[in-house]
Amino acid sequence: MIDTIMEGDGQEHLSNGHIQNGFVDPRVLTTPEDDANDSTQPTSRDEGDTSSDMTKAVICRKHFLPTGCCYDDRMKLHANADYSSNPHHPEDPRRIEAIMKEFKDAGLIYSGTQAELNDVLKQSPNSWMWRIAARKATPAEICTVHTAAHFEWVKSLSLLTSSQLRQLTNDFDNGRKSIYVGNLTYEAALISAGGAIETCKNVVAGRVKNAIAVIRPPGHHAEHNESLGFCIFNNVPIAAKVCMADYPEVCRKILILDWDVHHGNGIQNIFYEDPNVLYISLHVYANGEFYPGQPEDPELPDGGLDKVGVGAGIGRNVNIGWSEQGVGDGEYMAAFQRIVMPIAQEFNPDLVIVSAGFDAAAGDELGGCWVTPACYSHMTHMLMSLANGKVAVCLEGGYNLHAISRSALAVAKTLMGEPPERMTVPPLNKEAALTIDIVKRQQAPYWACMRPGVVPLPELQLRGTDRMSDMMRTAQKSMLGDRYGMIPLYVQRTKLSRSFDNQVLATPELHKCRKILLIIHDPPEIFAQPNPYDNQVYAHNTFVNDPLLPYIDWAITAGFGIVDVNMPHHISQPTDTDPFIPKATDNAVQERTKELLCYLWDNYFEINPNSSITLIGVGDAYLGIKQLLISRDVKSKIASILSFVAGSLRPIKSDIDPYLSTWYKANSRIYVSPDHACWNDEESKRKVARSRFGGVKEADIEPGRGKGELGRMVKRYGVLIPFFPLPFPFLSLPVLSFGFCMALM
Repeated sequence: MIDTIMEGDGQEHLSNGHIQNGFVDPRVLTTPEDDANDSTQPTSRDEGDTSSDMTKAVICRKHFLPTGCCYDDRMKLHANADYSSNPHHPEDPRRIEAIMKEFKDAGLIYSGTQAELNDVLKQSPNSWMWRIAARKATPAEICTVHTAAHFEWVKSLSLLTSSQLRQLTNDFDNGRKSIYVGNLTYEAALISAGGAIETCKNVVAGRVKNAIAVIRPPGHHAEHNESLGFCIFNNVPIAAKVCMADYPEVCRKILILDWDVHHGNGIQNIFYEDPNVLYISLHVYANGEFYPGQPEDPELPDGGLDKVGVGAGIGRNVNIGWSEQGVGDGEYMAAFQRIVMPIAQEFNPDLVIVSAGFDAAAGDELGGCWVTPACYSHMTHMLMSLANGKVAVCLEGGYNLHAISRSALAVAKTLMGEPPERMTVPPLNKEAALTIDIVKRQQAPYWACMRPGVVPLPELQLRGTDRMSDMMRTAQKSMLGDRYGMIPLYVQRTKLSRSFDNQVLATPELHKCRKILLIIHDPPEIFAQPNPYDNQVYAHNTFVNDPLLPYIDWAITAGFGIVDVNMPHHISQPTDTDPFIPKATDNAVQERTKELLCYLWDNYFEINPNSSITLIGVGDAYLGIKQLLISRDVKSKIASILSFVAGSLRPIKSDIDPYLSTWYKANSRIYVSPDHACWNDEESKRKVARSRFGGVKEADIEPGRGKGELGRMVKRYGVLIPFFPLPFPFLSLPVLSFGFCMALM
């Protein structure tokens, strides 16, 4: 296999420019006239004969090449100057030694001479890893990224006494600075940076098909002007800068993928305005509280999802920052499949460098996450589909020797050609799914692959746009008014919002009704089938499911007054700019429904002394029934309670009414989806059988069909309503009649 080499005079590559995610020459950020006769890609091998000598040197990369491995024992010389019996710093010199031992034990490192290895690799290039010699980076190479003052400061460490180094470590090894230094820190840091350079250059030049650099001290936290977070020099940006300078024709665009659990602030800031380097980081963000946290300089960006680059580099920075620790294979695989790989493929890099921290690995106490070796192998395998397989993996963090060794081994085996380890991908957790969706929306303006399914709400609002939830309730008001004569019930509120208009509808002359059916429900469910090509949703392919109409029909026939309360998942505000807003939390729903139902009780139901009220709760809105029972003395007026629950199942217990839970169980029927967690084990079943959860029953519907289970439950029992003995408040009937009625359900 021969790499395709881009030819030309250096200017024709500008024709696609930044807008189309092509290479942008940093010397010329204007687009020249395109020559229609010029081609930026040879159509055959013969057409590449006119390329430069350097291009010819690189084009020799063949299909069968070994995987490279860079390591040097001298990098262990960076050690804490505190020679006490205290345990060593987490950034332990044994980290790289443990990884190399794992490689050797697995048979990846040849134990014979270099000459013998050369002969073996000619016959079987994937049997062993080719050893790449590390060297000290030159001052000029270091200063492609760092200031001369920072280089000189690191260099000066080798001239200090042990006492001075211990004092520096005491001063620096805390807070955000968090570094330690020793007499040989300078030498080890030069070799670490030089190892990263040689690893990447060997991959770019085609001497190895891919490579892994087992190096330390790590680098991705180091800023251009200071060491930070266990990092002295920033190895990966130095290697990237050197490769782009030394191989300008074949290494023009670089993807740096950082899967260390901590955000690589240094790499981000170094390339924040660079259109030719795409930086993607998967890390724990935790609202900016997880290390490295907030920069001391407020002008510098942090690891937030909204930090996308500036100037010519806008869109070239992708932060996938998890909201909490504890993420694992499901979250990382989803991030790769939905964000990392689509953007990387659209960027189309010439080289992929992995800032491979393994502190997100299961077992690393600092990271607190659960990524397995199998997941690391799958992520590596996906990255190998980019840049003609030119992938250089450079070690960053990872502080559990067992976890880091097993994870690095999985990556190395995959680089050598072994298929990724088989794995069962766990489900994606809810918070991580929201994070991935926010990243998609943040990146949509800069990447075509991120745009499907993203609604440009700020732009739409300029044209006059309403949320579907508001429009649907308006339509329900019209339909219920035409069919049953229902009208909006006046609700006085301190905070006016359009989303509360028309939320409470009632039949006329409610005050004269002896029997009232109060329905508290979530908004109707919406189903849409988007266009498979562009993800656009058309009105005629969108469906609304409102299964409560049979209940209202029955109640009207039975002479009930009706109060229909729709509890919106979101209260629309004029300041809304986010097209996706999660539905309200359980606590928010309870507070909102408590306020509304208590108002209705005080102003409409309690003042009607002869009325008997039946409650129906559907979805999360059923939580309002709990709040009403606890907040008001309503037992004497409530005939029965019927609820349909697919979400949280909450108990009812009163500190002032010890009999409330018993009454609730005797006078309620709570149908719960068969997929609900309460049916998972015997302990959960025993728990929900207690009085305070009400008369809980497993709904007789087909499980495992996902969305729409609430509607299916309501419909399942709605068809039996005509067979109920009248009146519908069946719980007021004798026990025998109630049992018969429940049997029908």
